[in-house]
Amino acid sequence: MEEYKKIADIIKEKQYVVAFTGAGISVDAGIPAFRGGQGLWEKYDPMEYAQIRSFMARPEKVWVMLREMAGVIFASKPSPAHRALGRLEQMGYLKAVITQNVDGLHQEAGNSNVIEYHGNHRWLVCVTCHTRIPFTPEDAGVHPYPRCEKCNKALKPDVVFFGEGIPMSEMLRANDEAGRCRVMFIIGTSGVVYPAAEIPHMAKSNGATIVEINLEHTPFTSSITDHFLKGTASEVLPEILKHL
Repeated sequence: MEEYKKIADIIKEKQYVVAFTGAGISVDAGIPAFRGGQGLWEKYDPMEYAQIRSFMARPEKVWVMLREMAGVIFASKPSPAHRALGRLEQMGYLKAVITQNVDGLHQEAGNSNVIEYHGNHRWLVCVTCHTRIPFTPEDAGVHPYPRCEKCNKALKPDVVFFGEGIPMSEMLRANDEAGRCRVMFIIGTSGVVYPAAEIPHMAKSNGATIVEINLEHTPFTSSITDHFLKGTASEVLPEILKHL
């Protein structure tokens, strides 16, 4: 398709690509988006289950949802889109992935510079002493919840709950890449979650070409997108790679 070749030519010309990814890229990996028919937010009210205040008050209640989420993430495997981004890094074009996802699939697919804006569900952290350990399926089976070996307090997945700030280190790295990139891919994100949704706007204001891959138009489409490719990333990205 002509459009795919055009994007490949832009990548070859501009060389420095950054991907900005959301839940849509992981749907093909077996992880439903939180919002929508199969999403966790249909079953669990996020204001009740995903608030840091709720976790601090009643970790055993919140862990009911976290256990279910962990099961989905542990069962997932990188999609063709994740693997295509891994390949794009191998080829020397993709310099960073900025992701809103917490599933760790970009690293599994071979990306080395992954900026996890909302954390990573494959790690556990102690809210009291900040000890951080890998999250294993065995941990998910501990009732009522896994506890910190150092201080015996509840462990939580190392993800950003509502009411918590974005980790400053990740925010700074993301802003830096948004300033450097010459091409930014927006992949599988609705563009409504802030402050993450500001990142493509930063890239655009620094002169980057914006390529959006989504099933539907988003607020990005009419404001900053230069090239809109309709479809799933697992359909579109491998086609672009064929022209590289």
